[in-house]
Amino acid sequence: MKVWILGTVAVLGLTACATTTSPTGRTQMVGGVSQAQLDQLGAQAFAETKAKETLSRDARQNGYVTCVVNALVRQLPPEQRSVAWETAVFSDKEPNAFALPGGKVGVNTGIFTVAENQDQLAAVLGHEIGHVIARHHEERITRQMGAQAGLGVLGALAGARYGEGAASTVNQLGGMTAQAAFLLPGSRTQESEADVVGQRLMAQAGFDPRQAVDLWQNMMAASGGRQPQWLSTHPDPANRIRELQRDAPSLVPTYEAARKAGNAPKCG
Repeated sequence: MKVWILGTVAVLGLTACATTTSPTGRTQMVGGVSQAQLDQLGAQAFAETKAKETLSRDARQNGYVTCVVNALVRQLPPEQRSVAWETAVFSDKEPNAFALPGGKVGVNTGIFTVAENQDQLAAVLGHEIGHVIARHHEERITRQMGAQAGLGVLGALAGARYGEGAASTVNQLGGMTAQAAFLLPGSRTQESEADVVGQRLMAQAGFDPRQAVDLWQNMMAASGGRQPQWLSTHPDPANRIRELQRDAPSLVPTYEAARKAGNAPKCG
């Protein structure tokens, strides 16, 4: 998402790192920051994005996104479900979305041009929320902190995105930009994992997991069959679609059971 976040936050205090297992069974190194710090950074990034970007005031769009997010959130573990989730819709033609620790979800209006129904929108938002529940933001920060002591790595991150001046500012102020912490793309491993977690989540919430395949086919069609620039760090689109197609049949029973149990979202 084309956001220009200039604010900084205080230096993160390091906590003990630990090896844990992601929702797909992958070994992760996390613990570089506390959950409170993650939530604070997420709130900071969200507030700065809302201040810099144009918010959509369309009540139907906002209600639609909120409905899908709420349906997905109801399937999360209690500690994540209890968070006061907040959504925002941005007037931006680029088809993109994001979710941040602390229950913050942002969607560009451009996503509605490729997500043709509630199931496809759930595929997008399930993927983004998947990053949060798989602790990808925490994993990324932990890895960055472990790669280079102190603020050097944080300055490098800002500099790679915004130039030497931004890197100098980060180092001088003793903090990191919220965007560098959260809104830069994840690794391809994280993106693939978010696909798996998100498709599973949408099925549990009563959204058709087969629609995740249609979503990414629409995404590629909208870009003329090429990899969109904002997906440059994501898995190869053809591989992504094949993996979603592979997993969808095993998730259909979960989807059907959810709907029989009354989880049949009607978001529009």
